[in-house]
Amino acid sequence: MFLLVGTWLNHSLAVTILLFAILLVVQVVSLVNYLHEPNTDVEEILKIIGQQNYSPEDEIKFSNASASQLHNSINQLLKRHKWQSSNKSEESLFFKNIVQHAGIGLIAIDEEGKVEVMNNAAKKLLQVYDIKYITELQNLSEELVDMFFKLKTGGRDLAKLNIDGELVQLSVYAIELVLKKKAYKMITIQNINSELEEMEMTAWQNLVRVLTHEIMNSVTPISSLAGTVENNLKSLGQEKETLTLDPEDKEDLLLAIHTIQRRSAGLIHFVKDFRNLTHIPQPKFEKLKVKEVLEEINILLAKDILESKIAFNITVDPKNLYIDADKALIEQVIINLLKNAIQAFDEETNRLIEINAHKDDKNRVLITVKDNGSGIEEDALSRIFTPFFTTKKSGSGIGLSLSRQIMRKHKGTLSVVTQIDEGTEFIMRF
Repeated sequence: MFLLVGTWLNHSLAVTILLFAILLVVQVVSLVNYLHEPNTDVEEILKIIGQQNYSPEDEIKFSNASASQLHNSINQLLKRHKWQSSNKSEESLFFKNIVQHAGIGLIAIDEEGKVEVMNNAAKKLLQVYDIKYITELQNLSEELVDMFFKLKTGGRDLAKLNIDGELVQLSVYAIELVLKKKAYKMITIQNINSELEEMEMTAWQNLVRVLTHEIMNSVTPISSLAGTVENNLKSLGQEKETLTLDPEDKEDLLLAIHTIQRRSAGLIHFVKDFRNLTHIPQPKFEKLKVKEVLEEINILLAKDILESKIAFNITVDPKNLYIDADKALIEQVIINLLKNAIQAFDEETNRLIEINAHKDDKNRVLITVKDNGSGIEEDALSRIFTPFFTTKKSGSGIGLSLSRQIMRKHKGTLSVVTQIDEGTEFIMRF
Protein backbone atom coordinates (compact mmCIF):
# COMPACT_ATOMS: atom_id res chain seq x y z
CA MET A 1 0.00 0.00 0.00
CA PHE A 2 2.88 2.41 0.84
CA LEU A 3 4.53 1.53 -2.46
CA LEU A 4 1.33 2.27 -4.40
CA VAL A 5 0.85 5.60 -2.64
CA GLY A 6 4.53 6.54 -3.23
CA THR A 7 4.43 5.78 -6.95
CA TRP A 8 1.14 7.58 -7.32
CA LEU A 9 2.51 10.71 -5.56
CA ASN A 10 5.57 10.60 -7.82
CA HIS A 11 3.15 10.72 -10.77
CA SER A 12 4.33 7.31 -12.05
CA LEU A 13 0.83 6.16 -13.10
CA ALA A 14 2.00 3.25 -15.24
CA VAL A 15 4.04 1.76 -12.40
CA THR A 16 1.16 2.32 -10.02
CA ILE A 17 -1.29 0.43 -12.26
CA LEU A 18 1.21 -2.40 -12.77
CA LEU A 19 1.83 -2.80 -9.05
CA PHE A 20 -1.92 -2.66 -8.36
CA ALA A 21 -2.58 -5.36 -10.94
CA ILE A 22 0.11 -7.64 -9.48
CA LEU A 23 -1.27 -7.08 -5.98
CA LEU A 24 -4.80 -7.86 -7.14
CA VAL A 25 -3.73 -11.09 -8.80
CA VAL A 26 -1.80 -12.21 -5.73
CA GLN A 27 -4.78 -11.46 -3.45
CA VAL A 28 -7.26 -13.32 -5.68
CA VAL A 29 -4.99 -16.38 -5.87
CA SER A 30 -4.47 -16.32 -2.09
CA LEU A 31 -8.22 -16.01 -1.50
CA VAL A 32 -9.01 -18.91 -3.84
CA ASN A 33 -6.39 -21.08 -2.11
CA TYR A 34 -7.77 -20.12 1.29
CA LEU A 35 -11.33 -21.02 0.32
CA HIS A 36 -10.35 -24.20 -1.49
CA GLU A 37 -8.19 -25.60 1.29
CA PRO A 38 -11.08 -26.71 3.62
CA ASN A 39 -12.97 -28.08 0.61
CA THR A 40 -10.01 -30.31 -0.13
CA ASP A 41 -9.95 -31.47 3.46
CA VAL A 42 -13.70 -32.13 3.45
CA GLU A 43 -13.39 -33.97 0.14
CA GLU A 44 -10.69 -36.15 1.66
CA ILE A 45 -12.89 -36.93 4.69
CA LEU A 46 -15.88 -37.85 2.52
CA LYS A 47 -13.65 -39.94 0.24
CA ILE A 48 -12.38 -41.95 3.21
CA ILE A 49 -15.93 -42.39 4.57
CA GLY A 50 -17.14 -43.43 1.10
CA GLN A 51 -14.48 -46.13 0.96
CA GLN A 52 -15.64 -47.36 4.40
CA ASN A 53 -12.07 -47.07 5.70
CA TYR A 54 -12.93 -44.34 8.15
CA SER A 55 -13.28 -44.77 11.87
CA PRO A 56 -14.30 -42.03 14.33
CA GLU A 57 -11.25 -42.99 16.39
CA ASP A 58 -8.85 -42.18 13.48
CA GLU A 59 -6.79 -39.04 14.12
CA ILE A 60 -6.52 -36.76 11.08
CA LYS A 61 -4.86 -33.36 11.47
CA PHE A 62 -5.87 -30.39 9.35
CA SER A 63 -4.15 -27.03 8.96
CA ASN A 64 -7.52 -25.38 8.49
CA ALA A 65 -9.56 -24.70 11.64
CA SER A 66 -12.90 -25.07 9.84
CA ALA A 67 -11.91 -28.49 8.51
CA SER A 68 -10.88 -29.58 11.99
CA GLN A 69 -14.17 -28.41 13.42
CA LEU A 70 -16.08 -30.21 10.66
CA HIS A 71 -14.03 -33.35 11.28
CA ASN A 72 -14.96 -33.27 14.97
CA SER A 73 -18.66 -32.81 14.16
CA ILE A 74 -18.60 -35.72 11.70
CA ASN A 75 -16.85 -37.80 14.34
CA GLN A 76 -19.70 -37.19 16.78
CA LEU A 77 -22.34 -38.04 14.17
CA LEU A 78 -20.56 -41.21 13.14
CA LYS A 79 -20.15 -42.35 16.75
CA ARG A 80 -23.85 -41.82 17.35
CA HIS A 81 -24.74 -43.59 14.10
CA LYS A 82 -22.47 -46.49 14.98
CA TRP A 83 -24.08 -46.81 18.40
CA GLN A 84 -27.60 -46.74 16.94
CA SER A 85 -26.65 -49.24 14.23
CA SER A 86 -25.22 -51.55 16.87
CA ASN A 87 -28.43 -51.30 18.92
CA LYS A 88 -30.59 -51.95 15.85
CA SER A 89 -28.48 -54.94 14.89
CA GLU A 90 -28.85 -56.38 18.39
CA GLU A 91 -32.62 -55.73 18.38
CA SER A 92 -32.93 -57.25 14.91
CA LEU A 93 -31.04 -60.35 16.03
CA PHE A 94 -33.18 -60.54 19.17
CA PHE A 95 -36.46 -60.41 17.24
CA LYS A 96 -35.18 -62.85 14.62
CA ASN A 97 -34.42 -65.32 17.40
CA ILE A 98 -37.90 -64.82 18.85
CA VAL A 99 -39.52 -65.44 15.44
CA GLN A 100 -37.39 -68.50 14.71
CA HIS A 101 -37.96 -70.10 18.12
CA ALA A 102 -41.66 -69.22 18.51
CA GLY A 103 -43.89 -72.20 19.15
CA ILE A 104 -46.42 -71.05 16.52
CA GLY A 105 -45.60 -71.31 12.82
CA LEU A 106 -44.95 -67.90 11.22
CA ILE A 107 -44.80 -67.26 7.45
CA ALA A 108 -44.41 -63.88 5.73
CA ILE A 109 -45.11 -63.65 1.99
CA ASP A 110 -45.35 -60.80 -0.51
CA GLU A 111 -48.15 -60.29 -3.04
CA GLU A 112 -46.52 -62.69 -5.48
CA GLY A 113 -46.23 -65.41 -2.87
CA LYS A 114 -42.50 -65.08 -2.31
CA VAL A 115 -41.56 -66.33 1.15
CA GLU A 116 -39.70 -63.65 3.09
CA VAL A 117 -39.77 -65.36 6.48
CA MET A 118 -40.57 -68.91 7.58
CA ASN A 119 -39.68 -69.89 11.11
CA ASN A 120 -38.63 -73.31 12.40
CA ALA A 121 -42.09 -74.14 13.77
CA ALA A 122 -43.70 -73.60 10.36
CA LYS A 123 -41.05 -75.70 8.61
CA LYS A 124 -41.49 -78.52 11.11
CA LEU A 125 -45.29 -78.34 10.93
CA LEU A 126 -45.38 -78.41 7.12
CA GLN A 127 -42.48 -80.85 6.83
CA VAL A 128 -40.41 -78.55 4.55
CA TYR A 129 -36.79 -77.45 4.78
CA ASP A 130 -36.68 -74.28 2.72
CA ILE A 131 -38.96 -72.82 0.04
CA LYS A 132 -38.79 -69.64 -2.02
CA TYR A 133 -42.45 -69.39 -3.03
CA ILE A 134 -45.53 -70.45 -1.10
CA THR A 135 -46.88 -72.20 -4.22
CA GLU A 136 -44.27 -74.90 -3.62
CA LEU A 137 -46.65 -76.19 -0.92
CA GLN A 138 -49.30 -77.13 -3.50
CA ASN A 139 -48.05 -80.72 -3.48
CA LEU A 140 -48.88 -80.76 0.21
CA SER A 141 -52.27 -79.01 -0.05
CA GLU A 142 -53.66 -76.76 -2.79
CA GLU A 143 -56.46 -75.77 -0.41
CA LEU A 144 -53.91 -74.44 2.11
CA VAL A 145 -52.07 -72.37 -0.53
CA ASP A 146 -55.36 -70.87 -1.77
CA MET A 147 -56.23 -70.07 1.84
CA PHE A 148 -52.94 -68.19 2.30
CA PHE A 149 -53.72 -65.93 -0.68
CA LYS A 150 -57.43 -65.41 0.08
CA LEU A 151 -57.26 -64.59 3.79
CA LYS A 152 -57.41 -60.87 4.58
CA THR A 153 -56.44 -59.01 7.73
CA GLY A 154 -58.06 -60.67 10.74
CA GLY A 155 -59.18 -63.64 8.66
CA ARG A 156 -59.25 -67.09 10.25
CA ASP A 157 -59.76 -70.53 8.80
CA LEU A 158 -59.15 -74.22 9.45
CA ALA A 159 -57.17 -76.56 7.21
CA LYS A 160 -56.73 -80.31 7.24
CA LEU A 161 -53.45 -81.86 6.09
CA ASN A 162 -52.34 -85.44 5.74
CA ILE A 163 -48.69 -85.52 6.78
CA ASP A 164 -46.91 -88.87 6.95
CA GLY A 165 -50.27 -90.64 7.18
CA GLU A 166 -51.45 -88.51 10.10
CA LEU A 167 -54.36 -86.09 9.85
CA VAL A 168 -53.28 -82.66 11.10
CA GLN A 169 -55.76 -79.83 11.65
CA LEU A 170 -54.34 -76.34 11.42
CA SER A 171 -55.69 -73.03 12.63
CA VAL A 172 -54.67 -70.35 10.10
CA TYR A 173 -54.69 -66.59 10.85
CA ALA A 174 -53.50 -63.73 8.63
CA ILE A 175 -52.71 -60.02 8.87
CA GLU A 176 -51.62 -57.68 6.06
CA LEU A 177 -48.66 -55.33 6.47
CA VAL A 178 -46.98 -52.63 4.38
CA LEU A 179 -43.21 -52.13 4.54
CA LYS A 180 -41.45 -49.58 2.31
CA LYS A 181 -44.59 -49.29 0.16
CA LYS A 182 -44.61 -53.04 -0.43
CA ALA A 183 -47.48 -55.24 0.78
CA TYR A 184 -46.81 -58.35 2.83
CA LYS A 185 -48.98 -60.92 4.55
CA MET A 186 -48.03 -62.44 7.89
CA ILE A 187 -49.62 -65.87 8.42
CA THR A 188 -49.67 -67.88 11.62
CA ILE A 189 -50.37 -71.61 11.59
CA GLN A 190 -50.93 -73.80 14.62
CA ASN A 191 -51.66 -77.48 15.10
CA ILE A 192 -54.89 -77.63 17.11
CA ASN A 193 -55.42 -81.41 17.03
CA SER A 194 -55.14 -81.80 20.81
CA GLU A 195 -57.39 -78.79 21.50
CA LEU A 196 -60.01 -80.02 19.04
CA GLU A 197 -59.91 -83.53 20.45
CA GLU A 198 -60.42 -82.17 23.96
CA MET A 199 -63.25 -79.89 22.83
CA GLU A 200 -64.78 -82.73 20.83
CA MET A 201 -64.76 -85.00 23.87
CA THR A 202 -66.33 -82.24 25.98
CA ALA A 203 -68.96 -81.64 23.30
CA TRP A 204 -69.78 -85.34 23.12
CA GLN A 205 -70.10 -85.53 26.88
CA ASN A 206 -72.43 -82.52 26.95
CA LEU A 207 -74.42 -83.92 24.04
CA VAL A 208 -74.78 -87.34 25.65
CA ARG A 209 -75.84 -85.66 28.89
CA VAL A 210 -78.53 -83.64 27.09
CA LEU A 211 -79.69 -86.59 25.00
CA THR A 212 -79.86 -88.83 28.06
CA HIS A 213 -81.86 -86.24 29.99
CA GLU A 214 -84.34 -85.54 27.20
CA ILE A 215 -84.79 -89.15 26.13
CA MET A 216 -85.15 -90.44 29.70
CA ASN A 217 -87.71 -87.72 30.46
CA SER A 218 -89.82 -88.99 27.59
CA VAL A 219 -89.12 -92.72 27.59
CA THR A 220 -89.59 -93.30 31.35
CA PRO A 221 -93.25 -92.17 31.53
CA ILE A 222 -93.98 -93.89 28.20
CA SER A 223 -92.59 -97.19 29.49
CA SER A 224 -94.35 -96.83 32.83
CA LEU A 225 -97.73 -95.97 31.32
CA ALA A 226 -97.43 -98.70 28.69
CA GLY A 227 -96.79 -101.24 31.47
CA THR A 228 -99.75 -99.95 33.47
CA VAL A 229 -102.07 -100.20 30.45
CA GLU A 230 -100.84 -103.72 29.71
CA ASN A 231 -101.40 -104.91 33.30
CA ASN A 232 -104.88 -103.36 33.39
CA LEU A 233 -105.88 -104.99 30.15
CA LYS A 234 -104.57 -108.36 31.30
CA SER A 235 -106.39 -108.19 34.61
CA LEU A 236 -109.63 -107.16 32.96
CA GLY A 237 -109.40 -109.86 30.32
CA GLN A 238 -108.59 -112.79 32.63
CA GLU A 239 -112.16 -113.38 33.89
CA LYS A 240 -114.05 -112.93 30.63
CA GLU A 241 -113.31 -113.78 27.04
CA THR A 242 -114.76 -110.44 25.97
CA LEU A 243 -113.05 -107.34 27.37
CA THR A 244 -115.48 -104.83 28.85
CA LEU A 245 -114.53 -101.50 30.38
CA ASP A 246 -116.51 -99.38 32.73
CA PRO A 247 -116.40 -95.59 32.14
CA GLU A 248 -113.79 -94.97 34.81
CA ASP A 249 -111.37 -97.61 33.46
CA LYS A 250 -111.96 -96.38 29.93
CA GLU A 251 -111.12 -92.81 30.95
CA ASP A 252 -107.91 -93.95 32.70
CA LEU A 253 -106.80 -95.92 29.64
CA LEU A 254 -107.53 -93.04 27.27
CA LEU A 255 -105.61 -90.64 29.49
CA ALA A 256 -102.63 -93.03 29.60
CA ILE A 257 -102.68 -93.51 25.82
CA HIS A 258 -102.96 -89.73 25.30
CA THR A 259 -99.98 -89.18 27.60
CA ILE A 260 -97.97 -91.80 25.70
CA GLN A 261 -98.88 -90.09 22.41
CA ARG A 262 -97.95 -86.63 23.73
CA ARG A 263 -94.60 -87.73 25.16
CA SER A 264 -93.81 -89.65 21.97
CA ALA A 265 -94.59 -86.55 19.91
CA GLY A 266 -92.27 -84.51 22.15
CA LEU A 267 -89.50 -87.06 21.69
CA ILE A 268 -89.98 -86.99 17.90
CA HIS A 269 -89.85 -83.19 17.95
CA PHE A 270 -86.61 -83.30 19.95
CA VAL A 271 -85.05 -85.73 17.46
CA LYS A 272 -86.10 -83.46 14.58
CA ASP A 273 -84.44 -80.48 16.28
CA PHE A 274 -81.29 -82.52 16.75
CA ARG A 275 -81.33 -83.54 13.09
CA ASN A 276 -81.70 -79.88 12.04
CA LEU A 277 -78.70 -79.00 14.16
CA THR A 278 -76.50 -81.64 12.53
CA HIS A 279 -77.64 -81.18 8.90
CA ILE A 280 -76.95 -77.54 8.05
CA PRO A 281 -76.65 -77.21 4.25
CA GLN A 282 -73.60 -75.65 2.63
CA PRO A 283 -74.24 -71.96 1.89
CA LYS A 284 -75.03 -70.93 -1.69
CA PHE A 285 -73.29 -67.57 -1.79
CA GLU A 286 -74.75 -64.61 -3.65
CA LYS A 287 -74.44 -60.84 -3.44
CA LEU A 288 -77.17 -59.60 -1.10
CA LYS A 289 -78.25 -56.04 -0.44
CA VAL A 290 -78.46 -55.86 3.37
CA LYS A 291 -81.22 -53.24 3.43
CA GLU A 292 -83.53 -55.36 1.28
CA VAL A 293 -82.95 -58.46 3.43
CA LEU A 294 -83.73 -56.56 6.64
CA GLU A 295 -86.86 -54.94 5.17
CA GLU A 296 -88.22 -58.35 4.14
CA ILE A 297 -87.64 -59.69 7.66
CA ASN A 298 -89.33 -56.59 9.09
CA ILE A 299 -92.46 -57.36 7.05
CA LEU A 300 -92.37 -61.00 8.18
CA LEU A 301 -92.15 -60.19 11.92
CA ALA A 302 -94.11 -56.91 11.92
CA LYS A 303 -97.18 -58.51 13.55
CA ASP A 304 -95.19 -60.06 16.43
CA ILE A 305 -93.34 -56.79 17.05
CA LEU A 306 -96.56 -54.77 17.01
CA GLU A 307 -98.39 -57.14 19.37
CA SER A 308 -95.45 -56.99 21.80
CA LYS A 309 -95.61 -53.16 21.74
CA ILE A 310 -91.97 -52.83 20.70
CA ALA A 311 -90.44 -49.92 18.79
CA PHE A 312 -88.33 -51.22 15.91
CA ASN A 313 -85.56 -49.36 14.05
CA ILE A 314 -83.36 -50.42 11.12
CA THR A 315 -80.19 -48.50 10.21
CA VAL A 316 -78.01 -49.43 7.22
CA ASP A 317 -74.89 -47.39 6.43
CA PRO A 318 -74.14 -47.08 3.60
CA LYS A 319 -77.52 -47.68 1.99
CA ASN A 320 -76.01 -49.92 -0.70
CA LEU A 321 -74.19 -52.18 1.80
CA TYR A 322 -73.72 -55.69 0.42
CA ILE A 323 -72.70 -59.08 1.81
CA ASP A 324 -71.81 -62.38 0.12
CA ALA A 325 -74.07 -64.90 1.82
CA ASP A 326 -76.79 -67.52 1.52
CA LYS A 327 -80.02 -65.54 1.76
CA ALA A 328 -82.15 -68.26 3.36
CA LEU A 329 -79.55 -69.14 6.01
CA ILE A 330 -78.73 -65.52 6.93
CA GLU A 331 -82.44 -64.68 7.16
CA GLN A 332 -82.83 -67.63 9.54
CA VAL A 333 -80.05 -66.26 11.77
CA ILE A 334 -81.51 -62.73 11.89
CA ILE A 335 -85.03 -64.07 12.54
CA ASN A 336 -83.71 -66.21 15.42
CA LEU A 337 -81.98 -63.17 16.94
CA LEU A 338 -85.07 -60.99 16.53
CA LYS A 339 -87.34 -63.59 18.13
CA ASN A 340 -84.94 -63.81 21.06
CA ALA A 341 -84.99 -60.02 21.34
CA ILE A 342 -88.81 -59.95 21.28
CA GLN A 343 -88.87 -62.42 24.17
CA ALA A 344 -86.15 -60.54 26.12
CA PHE A 345 -88.57 -58.16 27.85
CA ASP A 346 -90.21 -58.68 31.24
CA GLU A 347 -92.20 -55.74 32.50
CA GLU A 348 -90.14 -53.04 30.77
CA THR A 349 -91.84 -50.12 29.08
CA ASN A 350 -90.40 -48.15 26.17
CA ARG A 351 -89.35 -51.41 24.57
CA LEU A 352 -86.92 -51.00 21.70
CA ILE A 353 -85.18 -53.29 19.23
CA GLU A 354 -82.55 -51.87 16.86
CA ILE A 355 -80.85 -53.48 13.88
CA ASN A 356 -77.70 -51.72 12.70
CA ALA A 357 -75.64 -52.70 9.64
CA HIS A 358 -72.31 -51.03 8.88
CA LYS A 359 -68.60 -51.62 8.24
CA ASP A 360 -66.02 -51.62 11.01
CA ASP A 361 -62.49 -50.17 10.89
CA LYS A 362 -61.25 -53.41 9.27
CA ASN A 363 -63.80 -53.06 6.45
CA ARG A 364 -65.80 -56.05 7.72
CA VAL A 365 -69.60 -55.92 7.55
CA LEU A 366 -71.35 -56.00 10.94
CA ILE A 367 -75.06 -56.60 11.55
CA THR A 368 -76.13 -56.05 15.17
CA VAL A 369 -79.46 -56.85 16.84
CA LYS A 370 -79.84 -54.87 20.06
CA ASP A 371 -82.65 -54.72 22.63
CA ASN A 372 -83.11 -52.79 25.87
CA GLY A 373 -84.58 -55.77 27.70
CA SER A 374 -83.63 -57.47 30.95
CA GLY A 375 -80.25 -58.84 29.76
CA ILE A 376 -78.76 -62.30 30.23
CA GLU A 377 -77.63 -63.68 33.57
CA GLU A 378 -73.90 -64.41 33.90
CA ASP A 379 -74.33 -68.15 34.50
CA ALA A 380 -76.49 -68.45 31.37
CA LEU A 381 -74.26 -66.24 29.22
CA SER A 382 -71.50 -68.84 28.93
CA ARG A 383 -73.99 -71.51 27.80
CA ILE A 384 -76.40 -69.72 25.47
CA PHE A 385 -74.67 -71.14 22.36
CA THR A 386 -74.69 -74.70 23.76
CA PRO A 387 -77.15 -76.95 21.88
CA PHE A 388 -80.48 -77.48 23.68
CA PHE A 389 -79.67 -75.03 26.46
CA THR A 390 -82.51 -72.56 26.96
CA THR A 391 -83.85 -70.23 29.63
CA LYS A 392 -87.36 -70.21 28.08
CA LYS A 393 -90.16 -72.56 29.05
CA SER A 394 -91.11 -73.28 25.43
CA GLY A 395 -87.69 -72.93 23.82
CA SER A 396 -85.87 -75.76 22.05
CA GLY A 397 -82.40 -74.38 22.76
CA ILE A 398 -81.06 -74.84 19.22
CA GLY A 399 -81.69 -71.36 17.76
CA LEU A 400 -78.47 -69.66 18.86
CA SER A 401 -76.34 -72.76 18.39
CA LEU A 402 -77.73 -73.15 14.86
CA SER A 403 -77.15 -69.44 14.16
CA ARG A 404 -73.50 -69.61 15.26
CA GLN A 405 -72.89 -72.65 13.04
CA ILE A 406 -74.43 -70.85 10.06
CA MET A 407 -72.15 -67.84 10.65
CA ARG A 408 -69.12 -70.14 10.83
CA LYS A 409 -70.08 -71.62 7.46
CA HIS A 410 -70.04 -68.01 6.17
CA LYS A 411 -66.49 -67.55 7.56
CA GLY A 412 -67.97 -65.13 10.08
CA THR A 413 -68.70 -64.99 13.80
CA LEU A 414 -71.66 -64.48 16.13
CA SER A 415 -71.01 -62.92 19.53
CA VAL A 416 -73.03 -61.33 22.31
CA VAL A 417 -72.68 -58.37 24.68
CA THR A 418 -75.14 -58.00 27.55
CA GLN A 419 -75.82 -55.95 30.66
CA ILE A 420 -78.39 -56.87 33.28
CA ASP A 421 -81.44 -54.53 33.18
CA GLU A 422 -79.94 -52.63 30.25
CA GLY A 423 -80.19 -55.01 27.32
CA THR A 424 -78.41 -57.38 24.99
CA GLU A 425 -76.65 -56.99 21.65
CA PHE A 426 -75.88 -59.84 19.25
CA ILE A 427 -73.17 -59.07 16.69
CA MET A 428 -72.85 -60.82 13.31
CA ARG A 429 -69.43 -60.27 11.72
CA PHE A 430 -68.88 -61.23 8.07
